[in-house]
Amino acid sequence: MDSSVRRGSVEMVVAMLISGTIGWFVLVSGQPVLEVVFWRCVFGAGTLLLICAGFGFLKPGVISRTAFLLAIASGVAIVGNWVLLFASYSRASIAIGTAVYNVQPFMLVGLAALFLGEKITAAKLTWLSVAFLGMLAIVSAHGAGQGSGGEYLLGIALALGAAFLYAVAALIIKRLSGTPPHLIALIQVSTGTLLLAPWVKLGGLPGEVPALASLITLGIVHTGVMYVLLYSAIQRLPTALTGALSFIYPIAAILVDWIAFGHRLAPLQWLGVALILLAAAGMQQGWWFRTAKAEVAASSD
Repeated sequence: MDSSVRRGSVEMVVAMLISGTIGWFVLVSGQPVLEVVFWRCVFGAGTLLLICAGFGFLKPGVISRTAFLLAIASGVAIVGNWVLLFASYSRASIAIGTAVYNVQPFMLVGLAALFLGEKITAAKLTWLSVAFLGMLAIVSAHGAGQGSGGEYLLGIALALGAAFLYAVAALIIKRLSGTPPHLIALIQVSTGTLLLAPWVKLGGLPGEVPALASLITLGIVHTGVMYVLLYSAIQRLPTALTGALSFIYPIAAILVDWIAFGHRLAPLQWLGVALILLAAAGMQQGWWFRTAKAEVAASSD
């Protein structure tokens, strides 16, 4: 394996493992969701500001006015995505919220078809159907320790809303090619800080050490450090390998939810999670049935 690919793989694995623990830190903080997201943005902005300064991304002319406005718009969507996803954890569980959240590639496909004119192929429709079956399995099941039926369904709805907002952000970011991704992230969390400041209580940070440590970790590690690792990995790895390693995130989140909070999924929920992750992997990796003619053509290339 090439040394660059090896390093990128390690960075991607670490980034996904960090992402998988986000739900644990959110719940351990014990703070209202809006305040968790606000302080994540504050500490994340401070970390990313230092990183961008170190890379020389804060010089005039690095980003155009149009790109700056698009980055702000993507920041609004990303912050909304965090609010909804974090709110889903206490209602449906970290495992279910994260699994449902992984339908976002299909929402991105739909938005790209609507606004960019991209075609929806038979393969994409098939994987979308598989993911939908997984959603039905999760919605129809209800595992132990996952709140009341109404709260459970609300948690699933919040995770779906978060997935939609992530797809919106991704669609906007598609128009920001050439803009340093660390700078985009800085603009996004800075936007979140300004957007949520009016909703945060005047008392400031919590006095309890576990809550304070959780918020600082979410900002510095889960935002600043994780973004650096993720973007570095994406630059080094082939797209297929990036997509494959990204599934460490939901698997890690499910394990964290089980070990830390004892949330065990019902068999039907496991089936739903497996179908959603299979569908997302199939679409990202381009898995599809090939005719004999296509196989011959591919082998002759």
